[in-house]
Amino acid sequence: MDFKTYQKKARETAQYPNLGSNNIYPTLGLVGEAGEVAEKVKKVIRDKNGIFDDESKMGIKKELGDVLWYISNLCTELDFNLDDVAHQNLEKLKLRASKGKIGGSGDNR
Repeated sequence: MDFKTYQKKARETAQYPNLGSNNIYPTLGLVGEAGEVAEKVKKVIRDKNGIFDDESKMGIKKELGDVLWYISNLCTELDFNLDDVAHQNLEKLKLRASKGKIGGSGDNR
């Protein structure tokens, strides 16, 4: 599935207050779901000596899907095309790599 199709289908399942003019709700959902990904990784480190078994990976995969859903709906709220966001990100990283600035911090490296 491509990002354009995913974004359209994700929007069909969106049900939250002020749909179409509420960028706060998907932002908060995104942060919450990203936290759930981190929590699952933390538990692998704590409980499984850092070994990502199939069960752990599947749980993380499900949470990553939720992260993607919120990213997609935030893009829609902001009138962004998810495909364009992904492409722009890769172009930014390609430019940083060509400058030898993948590491480090700051938006304008």
